Amino acid sequence: MAAHPPKTKIVINANKRLQNLKEAFEKNYGEAPLFYAQAPGRVNLIGEHIDYCGYAVLPMAIEQSILAAVTVNDSKKIHLANTEPKYKDFTVSSEDIEIDKDNPQWYYYFLCGVKGIQEHLGKVPLSGMKCVVDGTIPASSGLSSSSALVCCAGLLTMEANHKSLNKVALAEISAKCERYIGTEGGGMDQSISFLAEEGTAKLIEFHPLRASDVRLPEGAVFVISNCCVEMNKAATSHFNIRVVECRIATKMLAKARGLEWGRLLKLSQVQTELEASLEEMLRLVAEVLHPEPYSRDEVCKALGITTEQLCTDLLSPNTQHGKTLILLPLYQRARHVYGEAARVLRFKSVCDEAPSAPNGVQRLGDLMKQSHASCRDLYECSCPELDQLVEICLQSGAVGSRLTGAGWGGCAVSMVPTDKVESFLKSVRELYYTPDPRRAELEEHSLFVTKPGGGAAIFLEE
Repeated sequence: MAAHPPKTKIVINANKRLQNLKEAFEKNYGEAPLFYAQAPGRVNLIGEHIDYCGYAVLPMAIEQSILAAVTVNDSKKIHLANTEPKYKDFTVSSEDIEIDKDNPQWYYYFLCGVKGIQEHLGKVPLSGMKCVVDGTIPASSGLSSSSALVCCAGLLTMEANHKSLNKVALAEISAKCERYIGTEGGGMDQSISFLAEEGTAKLIEFHPLRASDVRLPEGAVFVISNCCVEMNKAATSHFNIRVVECRIATKMLAKARGLEWGRLLKLSQVQTELEASLEEMLRLVAEVLHPEPYSRDEVCKALGITTEQLCTDLLSPNTQHGKTLILLPLYQRARHVYGEAARVLRFKSVCDEAPSAPNGVQRLGDLMKQSHASCRDLYECSCPELDQLVEICLQSGAVGSRLTGAGWGGCAVSMVPTDKVESFLKSVRELYYTPDPRRAELEEHSLFVTKPGGGAAIFLEE
């Protein structure tokens, strides 16, 4: 697993997308690319919003990806262009990379990857680069387009500067450097982008980072459907609010059980300190936290801290001000995290039993349905369109369906028996996409069957 990303020689003309990207690069810069870098998007099958709490998740890479053509020079300038006209060109000095958290443009995500590698290398001078980026992952869809862009940028920066890091190191650096743009994620997206292998999903575990193969059962496929509501997690505080709520719940549970709560930041750490099972943690949540939302004053009183300490020590920059976090549903957030962590382990266990597992496909589908209900009701990260889409997917023959990614928009992932795929696609198309002109226009790239793909790679022209 700790191998380096593959570097492969290919015939560019044999790949339509690479050929088009090469032509776009030559038209833009008047020269040929030196190499290409690719990083895939991902679909999370189960385990939502728990990676940043320290718990394992179960994603797989998808065919859709970020692909970049690159050439290198000594100009100390980074020139960025995109094959999608709505994404503007950008040029910056490689010696002075600044990322505007309040303006999450596509090129700032790219520069997160560059800056992360630069920091890791000890702020060494970087080579100048000219890049053209092409993406087939729908933006703000919950399929990790932004993290794939960060990973692709980090990988090509390594290659452009003749450096080499293994997949685990690149995943860890990419996860950390996305915080330059204000997202406090947990590392799932970057890990699967680098550690994915074709034909298998992965159980991604953290501290230390490791990935285990999860062979999906025969007799069913996964279908992705986009609800066509965009959600940019860096442009709002929804995502970081959940991170903060889990952090505060961690402190409350730890203090109630006499732990050194000041140093604990993640719900998984409380479980580790108490040497408890996930079922015991769910009982602890019910004993310690009340279902009614907490006020800031109530949290401060329980922890024995001031409002100022709450802001500076526990809140993130984009949750400190305004009307965010006036009421904190800590019980619901902790219940989701511990329950979802248990569902991930049960999901993998059923997969490990296959093909001998009785009713294995149905059991996995049930876990997916439970996961969506928890995301909707306890974590409140769904939206009406996603809930409608999930219901339509279940009515159309899916054994399980759930939101995937951060939520508040984006995609659902459904597990569909192989013999029902065609009727499923027809039904979802007719019930969700066709009645709405905007959805109908987007449907071609919004509803598709997927299978586990490979991880990030470098391509060289033969």
